[in-house]
Amino acid sequence: MNKLGVIGAGNMGAAIINGINKSGMDIEVFAYDKFTEKLVTLPVVPCDDETAVVKQCKYVLLAVKPQMLAEVLETIAPAVTADTVFISICAGISAEFIRSHTIENAKVVLVMPNTPMMLGLGASAISCDELVTDEEFTFARSVIGSCGITEVVPHDKMKEVIAINGSSPAFVYLYAKGFIDYAAQVGIDKDAALKLFAQTLVGSAKMLTDSGMTVDELIKQVSSPGGTTIAGLEKLYEGDITGDVKRACEACTKRAYELGQ
Repeated sequence: MNKLGVIGAGNMGAAIINGINKSGMDIEVFAYDKFTEKLVTLPVVPCDDETAVVKQCKYVLLAVKPQMLAEVLETIAPAVTADTVFISICAGISAEFIRSHTIENAKVVLVMPNTPMMLGLGASAISCDELVTDEEFTFARSVIGSCGITEVVPHDKMKEVIAINGSSPAFVYLYAKGFIDYAAQVGIDKDAALKLFAQTLVGSAKMLTDSGMTVDELIKQVSSPGGTTIAGLEKLYEGDITGDVKRACEACTKRAYELGQ
């Protein structure tokens, strides 16, 4: 049986723990959180401190806030060995950062998850370098995949991908807010509008992945010449919506590099 240590049992850490439990994988989970009450309802073996987690487990999931990670790593460094495999979901943190605070040849798998993994619908980017074996990477990917899909990206693009899947749920929610607020403004029930728009997002997402059409083809399919959709699209183009998205992504990436220093 593999042992997985989890440091940090907040929303994302707890989501992964619950995903593992529901998947039925043969994994024993050891966990520590400074707020010990978080561990009471989770299917884990509670540990007294971070170091105890590392001593018990080959695989260690780092699920703390990026700003707290340096202190955590310095605390556990004496217990880290060349066999330890870190699985980090800390946004903007590089493998080099983790090694600089532990040991120079530490094995690191980087993950950029997103909050829908709390419902088992996560979309996580994952990467590693040559220090991690195929077997170790496969295990790490199965852990993250227990609560959604995973896609492998180059390890030097893990900061850039944050905007694509990590931060983008917030952008989608903001976009949705505009439609729901408009519905209320014109006298449509907010709950009905939310359900209609949310299901439209679900269906549109499936069209993106399963229809075989390009994004441009899908837009054209909805856009009858002289119709209502074209009228709305013209306003979105006037506002440079794709340019705004690009600038939002660039701001995410810039902040990720700042956090990783």
